[in-house]
Amino acid sequence: MGRSSKDKRDIYYRLAKEEGWRARSAFKLIQINEEFDIFKGVTKAVDLCAAPGSWSQVLSRRLRDDDDDSKVKIVAIDLQAMAPLPGVIQMQGDITKESTAREIVGHFEGEHADLVVCDGAPDVTGLHDIDEYIQAQLLLAALNITTHVLKPGGAFVAKIFRGKDVTLLYSQLKIFFPNVTVAKPKSSRNSSIESFVVCQNYAPPKGYVPNMSNPLLDHHYDANFNNLEGPNRVIVPFLACGDLSAYDSDKTYPLQLEPGDGYTTLPPTQAPINPPYKTAKALKQKDLLEKCSELQADGAAAMVSEENDSITEDQVDTDEVNPTDNSQGENERHVD
Repeated sequence: MGRSSKDKRDIYYRLAKEEGWRARSAFKLIQINEEFDIFKGVTKAVDLCAAPGSWSQVLSRRLRDDDDDSKVKIVAIDLQAMAPLPGVIQMQGDITKESTAREIVGHFEGEHADLVVCDGAPDVTGLHDIDEYIQAQLLLAALNITTHVLKPGGAFVAKIFRGKDVTLLYSQLKIFFPNVTVAKPKSSRNSSIESFVVCQNYAPPKGYVPNMSNPLLDHHYDANFNNLEGPNRVIVPFLACGDLSAYDSDKTYPLQLEPGDGYTTLPPTQAPINPPYKTAKALKQKDLLEKCSELQADGAAAMVSEENDSITEDQVDTDEVNPTDNSQGENERHVD
């Protein structure tokens, strides 16, 4: 029987490890910038839904100058904690709250951002209609907070799931941005329904006051809205980013090894800060994993809480990054 899933370790996965990116998605933002030059003149940038931080890495490397980077400020926001990055101010917050927007503007000393990016996506269910709807709501939440923090003339880049009912979402974006383009980077797999909306020259309607309490997506519209044709239907251009010289994410490439050299597995650039397997690993090290099934969940957590004090987070992360280290015990290797 053949394999039922696609190998995620494609060429961009390997390149991300070799170049030190936290995730392969870094190449998506790089290729979007190569096509639209969204980084030009940017000194203040915001990364929404930033974890694990690959897009923040791109912003940090491309915007900051080693000689004088005091004028560049990058703010990354996510509900989850993220490992530190040089030159990036990190916040744990909810992008649907106005207090988060005020805090972002506060980091910019009362000024507004030149660029807002968002690579956030929900946990997909496989049901495309549901996934597209949830992603649309997430994008509108990002757009809502963008209206609070983005200066006129700025740019907004966000992930979108393209479906048959996406026209209304384009209409909402066209209200605030005269230039809206849907981009498909070369590093984004063709089998994926994801694309990215590149919105440029932010120009809100005259008299518009940003308000978090009012959703931008109005559900009270004509049911035949998506059947409109001609000038009444909003159509945005679709652009594939990356020429034929770029790697194809759906193609398999041989390893580029020198004669006589073997393949060396590289550890992840950033191991999880608080991985879900941390407690199970601690239980295994104390020979308590088998007994855990006989106890209630709350009792087991309380029992190992004191045991975890002797195991630092760095030790747990290091073991996972290099599970074949000879210094580890046989039990630890089985857990990994």
